Amino acid sequence: MLALVRSGIAVTRAQIARRTGLARSTVSQRVDALIAHGFLVEDAEAPSTGGRPPRLLSLRTHGHAIAGVDIGASHCRVGLLGVDGALLAVREDPLTIADGPASVLGHVERTLRVLLEQADGSATRTLRAIGVGVPGPVEFSTGRPVDPPIMPGWHHYAIPEFFEERFGVRALVDNDVNVMALAEQRRSSSAALHLLYLKIGTGIGCGIVADGRIYRGAQGSAGDIGHIRVGEREDPCRCGNSGCLEAIAGGAALADRLGELGLEAAGSLDIVRLIREGNREAVRMVREAGRAVGEVLSGLVNFFNPETVVVGGALAAVHDQLLAGVREAVYRRSNPLATRVLRIEPSRTGENAGAIGAGILAIEHALSPAQVDRALAKDATAA
Repeated sequence: MLALVRSGIAVTRAQIARRTGLARSTVSQRVDALIAHGFLVEDAEAPSTGGRPPRLLSLRTHGHAIAGVDIGASHCRVGLLGVDGALLAVREDPLTIADGPASVLGHVERTLRVLLEQADGSATRTLRAIGVGVPGPVEFSTGRPVDPPIMPGWHHYAIPEFFEERFGVRALVDNDVNVMALAEQRRSSSAALHLLYLKIGTGIGCGIVADGRIYRGAQGSAGDIGHIRVGEREDPCRCGNSGCLEAIAGGAALADRLGELGLEAAGSLDIVRLIREGNREAVRMVREAGRAVGEVLSGLVNFFNPETVVVGGALAAVHDQLLAGVREAVYRRSNPLATRVLRIEPSRTGENAGAIGAGILAIEHALSPAQVDRALAKDATAA
């Protein structure tokens, strides 16, 4: 019933009864329970079709909040969302994920408490769930990173428990590109049920949306395309192998090559700056990086047949140069049927994609039928 109201499919008791086939007395009993627990409100009146106008049901947003946390290699963005998905506040700070979980998560905790205090003044009353995205492989069932290449000290670290102990709410942790893909599909490409989200920044990853849901694979490592070998190149990769896509087209690798040419480039943001300044070497390298990404993506397009490929991450800020190379390779090497209606486009959710996506992950958990039923049953037992 909550899902019907959230989606707008049924927003009165009568509409819910017609949609579900349940007796009106049963619907009223359950709707009353959802209102009493604070999930729904019933106030405005719908247009009357004769007789007393029905009252409209809507999701209760006041007094509740969801946290979405996007942790990158060199930044942290913490967002506060309403349970309807609206972004209420966001804060970004520079940090280094290699400093370890105690330092990084301690910073996130302090930032989240500040945002909660500014929003409502009561962290324990407003927060319902926390979503977290991190730049490494995550075993989704436990929320723990597994051998993340750029996250020393994070292997099997209990991130969910860190937040649950401090805030008393459920925390869900996923790979950052998965939550970005979720944000893009829910916010900007809802009609695309099969979508690939490429994050091209310091590293390279791919979020997979299959039939409208995030696809994580058996253990949670699906989409780790940054370590697929490209051609015959032997560029050393931080994973210990050579010739990986990330070692050829990732922001860190490109910055190193530009630095060898005497240009000031420490990371992806410097590459973006150089391109905007018209530096020919930077433009050439990013275009070549796009071709390398396109070589790998062409195989994914043939295999998965997505409707949409979205390119995000720091280097997506210069998408004209990057996407030119990507499209060139994909349309040259992919099956014509697979590319007939394929769209390859820059992200529309922008820099807040990770925080928004992590928040959506938490919202969909908090408002899932199983969690709502559990909350109602807990209240009934307590009574």
